[in-house]
Parts: sequence; structure tokens; C-alpha cells
Amino acid sequence: MTKRFIIIVLDGFGIGAMHDAALARAGDENANTLRSILHDFPDLKLPTLEKLGLMNAFGYESENMKFNPLANFGRSELMHNGADTFMGHQEIMGTKPKKPQFVPFQQKVDEVEKYLVEHGHHVDVINRSGLRYLVVDQYVTVADNLEADLGMCYNVTAPLDYISFEKEYEIAKLVRDVATVARVIVFGGTGNNMQDLFNAEEIKEGKYIGIASAKSKSYDQGYQCLHLGYGVNKEVQAPTILTKMGIPCTLIGKVADIVANDLGKSISCVPTPEVMDITLKSIQEMDHGFICTNVQETDLAGHAQNSKRYVEVLQQADAGLAKILPELNEDDILIIQADHGNDPNIGHSKHTRECVPLLIYRKGYSGIQIGTRKTMSDMGASCCEYFDAPAPENGTSFIDLIGDK
Repeated sequence: MTKRFIIIVLDGFGIGAMHDAALARAGDENANTLRSILHDFPDLKLPTLEKLGLMNAFGYESENMKFNPLANFGRSELMHNGADTFMGHQEIMGTKPKKPQFVPFQQKVDEVEKYLVEHGHHVDVINRSGLRYLVVDQYVTVADNLEADLGMCYNVTAPLDYISFEKEYEIAKLVRDVATVARVIVFGGTGNNMQDLFNAEEIKEGKYIGIASAKSKSYDQGYQCLHLGYGVNKEVQAPTILTKMGIPCTLIGKVADIVANDLGKSISCVPTPEVMDITLKSIQEMDHGFICTNVQETDLAGHAQNSKRYVEVLQQADAGLAKILPELNEDDILIIQADHGNDPNIGHSKHTRECVPLLIYRKGYSGIQIGTRKTMSDMGASCCEYFDAPAPENGTSFIDLIGDK
């Protein structure tokens, strides 16, 4: 028997604040991404998402989109701390989130330096007005990330004409051993040099110092990037579990950059029409296996606080879904979901801590409700059970609710 399990993540497409939002992220208790979009564009029509049960999961109808009694749907809470794309996808794949700490690099710089030296690396300490960061083996900087919530991530940055990404990655893994923040982000590009990195130095709030990513020229050409998460073990995630059993796994879009898939296929891509076309082609070429796609531009529109752009991306994704549905058979499962919210009207450009929709398509099944799931890991657990694979670290399968394996 051939069958496919497909997850498409509309990044940042929340449907209402989590019950703990006021405590976990003060201000997010009023967040509702879909509500804000419909407020700005009440005539919005997304026929495929409507058919799949978007309004059912949302709990309200709009002027042009109604409940579908035949839809299979539910919603999910977030188990990970805050509202994060990286940890959201680790959670989806079956990781049990471990709460990270917010720690300025200044509090870890001595420990990181010592650990790197113990492992045979040469380390220079750069001091700017009493704030320090590291240069390792002449070409790798280790400092605060200045783009995410301050204190949440560290950046490991290098000009890749002078040191390989593989060597930079080995240094980043050592930083990850010591760091207790949510992410250690290792990246670099070609065509730039150390002076470009030094020119991109910035200090924020008098206690965070780092290399401003956009100013470092790392993105201009030859860009490579990996995210190392706190408490993330790829061995207990769906892609690694499945591929070790010989079950093909394809990751498309931003998920390809942030989830380990060593034995599978990972395709990085950002433009939504291209992401959806690659997903369609991958489905057509795959008789049996797992596909996960991330539509990143919804999230980017939320960051830009641009509901008009958000609508455009949703319409592109909806059109792509309309092409995908006819390709699916009785043994395929398609899940449309999000990883957190990104309310374009909340008044800030950060993610919002919201529940996410779960829209489930399986030919021949209708009117099934899977309720409110406590963790997005239920998707990874369901995927593994569907292929008779060992369960991931976290999550409860709902396969028994949507038909036989």
C-alpha cells in the first residue's frame, strides 16, 4: 500500500490567543491573527481553506466564509515557550519543548570562551565599552543575536570565503553545549570579510552586543544557515525516525532550514507560489512518504504589520491548495496548520501566542472533529503512527479519529 502524510504550515496564522497569553506574553491576550485580517478585509474569500474547515476551527463565520459541516478540523495549543517558528516546528516534529533561559551573552562569554579553548580553538575576546564578544579561529564571531527578543539567541557568524561552514558549524555546536538560550544560530555568506562583520557591530540597551545580520553582508551571496535549538534531539523527531525506516521525507520552505532531515530531501524556498508548486510536484513524484511545507510569507507579512500583504499570501496558498487536493487519494492525509500567530494589528512586529487551526483532509472522511490538542507534537505522533513507526519524544496520535492506518 502506498500512502502519504502531508503537513502544510501557514507560518504565523493564529486563530486566537492562548489561555496563558496574558502571563506568558503580556499583550498577546488580545491577539487573533485571522480576526484582524477579516477586520481589515471583511470580503476575504479563501474557498479551499473554507472547504477544509477554516471557519469551523476559528469558531466564527465571516461575510464570505462559512462553516462547512463536512470538514474535518480541530485546533492546537502551543507547548513551547513563547511563540517561535523554530521551536514551533521542532514541536510539530515531536520534540518535547524544554524551557530556555533569556541570558545576555555577557553572562556566558567567559564560560563559552573556556569551553572553546578546552576543545582546541583559539579565542580572541573583543571588548567594546565593557561589552565583550568572541572571535574564534580568526574568522568566527560569537555574540548576541540582535534581531530576535534580546537574550533569546546567540549568533555564530563567519565570512565563508575564509573558513568553511562545516568548521563554523562545529564551533557553533560547542557554543550550543554551553548555552541555555533558545537558539544558537550559525550562518555566513561569501563575498564579505571580517571587516564587514566588525562594521556591523551594534550595542543594544547597553548590555547586548552583536553583529547585525543584515549589515554583515552575509545575506548577499553564498548564504548558509542552521539553527541549533535548546533541548532539540533530531533522533526523536518524525523526519529522522521515518527516514531511518526507509520512508522518504521531504521538507519544503523554511522548515527545510530549521528541522534536521539528514537522510531525506530538504528544499529551501520563500516565494509562496513557488513553495506551493514545489509541494505539488513533490506529491506527484512521491508515492509513499512524508512531506512538510512551510509557507513563510504569511509570517513575514505579520512581521511587517501588513494585513493587505497577508491576504495576498493567503490567496496564493489557497490557490496552491486547490491544485493539491485532486492529487490526493484515500490513503493520503493532508493537514493544514500554523505554528503560532502573527497578528498584523497587535501593535508590534513580533509573533503572537495563539492557538492554531488544524484542518484535515482525507478523501472519504467528513465531519470529524479532533478537538483542541494540547501540543502540536500530536501531528508528528500521528504521522509516525500512520507509518507504523516508533513514536517521537512527544505528542499523542489522533490517527484513530480519522480512519484506519
